[in-house]
Amino acid sequence: MATIIPFKGIRPAADKAHMVVTRSADNYKKEVLKHKLETNPYSFLQIINPDFEDGKRTKPGSIERLKKIKARFLSFLKEETFIRDHKPCYYLYQQFKAGNIYTGIIGCSSVDDYEKGIIKKHEQTLKDREEKLKEYLEVCDFNAEPVLFFYPDNATIEDIINHYLVKHPAYDFTTTDRVRHKIWIIGDKKNVDTIRKAFEKMYAIYIADGHHRSASSASLANELKAKNKKHTGKENYNYYMGIFFSENQLKIFDFNRVVTDLNNYSTADLLEKIKEKFRLLAHNENTYKPEHKHKFSMYLDGKWYELIAKPEICDGDDAVKKLDASILSDHILTPILGIDDLRTNKRIAFVPGVKGMEELKAQVDSGKYKIAFGLYPVSMTELKHIADTNGIMPPKTTWVEPKIRSGLVVYSLED
Repeated sequence: MATIIPFKGIRPAADKAHMVVTRSADNYKKEVLKHKLETNPYSFLQIINPDFEDGKRTKPGSIERLKKIKARFLSFLKEETFIRDHKPCYYLYQQFKAGNIYTGIIGCSSVDDYEKGIIKKHEQTLKDREEKLKEYLEVCDFNAEPVLFFYPDNATIEDIINHYLVKHPAYDFTTTDRVRHKIWIIGDKKNVDTIRKAFEKMYAIYIADGHHRSASSASLANELKAKNKKHTGKENYNYYMGIFFSENQLKIFDFNRVVTDLNNYSTADLLEKIKEKFRLLAHNENTYKPEHKHKFSMYLDGKWYELIAKPEICDGDDAVKKLDASILSDHILTPILGIDDLRTNKRIAFVPGVKGMEELKAQVDSGKYKIAFGLYPVSMTELKHIADTNGIMPPKTTWVEPKIRSGLVVYSLED
């Protein structure tokens, strides 16, 4: 049974919310980040870039930098840029983006559920990144960006969501990327208890995005538990913040690949090599997007091609091996183009499907990359099956929407 609890959220003052919340800092170009820091004193970017305020440079990831981040966060609280709720709440969130509407509930998941496998994962984490995130949590003591979870459709939770959607939200604002955000505070005991009990009847909750944040939270909790002789299991470090969507609320996009070179193959020789495992059809369209599973698009030398995997490389019972991302790696990227490790090889990069096939064409036409591959999106059924059977997808297999902004609601690890 899943444990998803309400918590005393820390959230922006209503009049400043649109100025506080932000995308992750690494999503901004250097000059854009500098402009935002110079022009918006309320941005959460001010917290995670604390050197900007005093001009004293610290090393990224250092303890000194992390302590400054925490101090800057506390100053936002003191100045009441952030306010703190005094009773445990759930937070209903709705996002409007590019014609899609996503609605989910922000709460806290249990580290114990993660350890027991009630929280299902489908991605392998990197130990080094885990450790860096754990150190960040240990020093800064807050979650500012929720892990993205999904759960099986649930009528009880849907009824409560619909009850709130007709009410006036606590927040309703649009950010400069033309995404609209709404939040309702669910604090009344009856609805809080009903939501919690509805989650308790679920035997699995799935991670859609945030495997490293989940792993680092679990690692820190185990470490603090071992140090705390009075550990009760109710301490804040036993939980971490997530946003929980019914599976019908999420949208899984393709995650595409661009490669810098042809690994010393000529175009003609490369095409002949690919034909050993794929049917190859030329397309005259300005772009070509795969229409079915086991079909791929390829852009090379100003031309689009359709690649259709031959049946013999799609057969078998291994669900991971049958993923299009695996087929592409196993039969083109690794044996032909020499991309042996997607996580570390610097000759390959990844383009979210939300940017469309046009972005693949633009990347290659710019000269930075030589060849691009477009994939058909993974289905929700495939993702759940792999997670349920403890399978691990290749890196960068899914791009899941929505993406949630930092600073929307903050969870404090301090009791």
